[in-house]
Amino acid sequence: MTPKRSLFRRAATAVVSAGAAAVVLAACGGGDSTGGHDGHGAAAASASPSATASVQAPAAQGQHNAADAAFAKGMIPHHRQAVEMADLAPSRARSAEVKKLAEDIRKAQDPEIRTLSGWLASWGEQVPAAGAMDHSAHGTSGMMTAEQMDGLKNASGAAFDTAFMELMVEHHEGAVAMAKTEQAQGAFPAAKAMADAIVASQSAEIAQMNKLLGKG
Repeated sequence: MTPKRSLFRRAATAVVSAGAAAVVLAACGGGDSTGGHDGHGAAAASASPSATASVQAPAAQGQHNAADAAFAKGMIPHHRQAVEMADLAPSRARSAEVKKLAEDIRKAQDPEIRTLSGWLASWGEQVPAAGAMDHSAHGTSGMMTAEQMDGLKNASGAAFDTAFMELMVEHHEGAVAMAKTEQAQGAFPAAKAMADAIVASQSAEIAQMNKLLGKG
């Protein structure tokens, strides 16, 4: 082999080797960009939490779940019945304390019905029809039967006071149980806050009514 050809072959070998090295480096650089320890890898790693945060952001901003919808759909007719019971007190109750308690219940629960209805509408969920009372839920959520409601409407004076408080204690206990389910399973912050308020206020009213009934 002549010196000229030998020189040419060494030059070609060097070019091929350099090209192979460039391919290897490029491959390594590509791997690092997805999880290596150089600058590109660090940038990708730092970007990952941001991407995760953006995916989770809707939940933090108030995403609801099935438990929230069930809470609203169940609490609306429940509150409506409590307001219906409270509306009987001004013309039937004898005790000023019972009249005041009924007024407090109406003032608290009437606005909550509107709030719950607004949530359902914004979620694309059906709002329970006005006047729809699920009396079959008696015993599970504290809802009064039609017969119990008729009996309360026909009572007056001290008999009304006693019946109202006894029925409302049961009714409140059902609401507290529903609210505790929302506390445990719900995701919508405002609904969970309402559940907290219901547990606190209605538990206090249960204690008050039991005291007036001589049970506490």
